[in-house]
Amino acid sequence: MATKAQIARSNKTPKESTRSVNRCWRCGRRHGYMRKFNLCRICFRELATNGQIPGITKSSW
Repeated sequence: MATKAQIARSNKTPKESTRSVNRCWRCGRRHGYMRKFNLCRICFRELATNGQIPGITKSSW
């Protein structure tokens, strides 16, 4: 989990545009981020298995 200071720092506009950091809106994680859902891979999997993300189903073959 990201600290409040890390989340606040990532919300500020950076000096250069390449310094912007995408963070998960649930836990604040910055790695494994999915832009389409604004979630990290861990939170995405939790919400998808609970059926809270519409249109996402667990694949099986």
